[in-house]
Amino acid sequence: STFSHSFGPGPLTPALKALVIINVTAFLATTIVPAMTLSFGLRPADVVGNLQIWQPVTYMFLHGSVGHILFNMLILWMFGVQLERLWGSKFFLRYYLVAGCGAAIVTLIASLLPFSFSAATYTTVTIGASGAIYGLLMAFAIYYPNAPILMFFLFPVPAKYFVMILGAIAFISAPRYGDGIGHITHLGGLLAGYLYLSRLHGLSARRFGFGRFGIMADIKYRYVKWKMSRLRKKFNVYSGGNDQDWDKKIH
Repeated sequence: STFSHSFGPGPLTPALKALVIINVTAFLATTIVPAMTLSFGLRPADVVGNLQIWQPVTYMFLHGSVGHILFNMLILWMFGVQLERLWGSKFFLRYYLVAGCGAAIVTLIASLLPFSFSAATYTTVTIGASGAIYGLLMAFAIYYPNAPILMFFLFPVPAKYFVMILGAIAFISAPRYGDGIGHITHLGGLLAGYLYLSRLHGLSARRFGFGRFGIMADIKYRYVKWKMSRLRKKFNVYSGGNDQDWDKKIH
């Protein structure tokens, strides 16, 4: 007999492999020439003031440490493989870039708003693939809403609730800028991915917000289930009839 086992979604798909190679190459380049991070990372002051319009694209291929790139590439592999198999390489790559650039645009807009955290965002350099990866998480939750995902690598949570929790964390944490995490960019990736898929495929709000992917549908389902359970108690089965009845049960 033979024994085999596998870990994760499987081998790297073509577009995913290209993204990993680009990210690793860019990381090595910035390790050798650290000044590249300032030129190619996302800094809203440079995009708006100096018209460095390439930064909303290039920032997503840069990383600040070995742990940073390893974690992002791990998440990219875990969710990207399944989505590329579903969509094909061309659409997967397009979606990845749209989600990453959309996350950058949300970051730029947030940096121009009259809030206390906006000034810090305006002058801070953001790097990493997290914005695009959060977009992939949104897509995964839409197409596979009930797939279990280990929350914090500890306990399983359905993908739809996993993404809701991540979105809530990003939203709540966004004003507390300064912890070294791009919460606004994460939130932007979720939003960009949602908007792109909803407009491109014409998917209804029922599928995304109040149906297959929504918490409202779950609340409604649980209410109906509770109501049916109460109604069942009114229709208990009792013994009855006489000895000659075929069915000695009445309802």
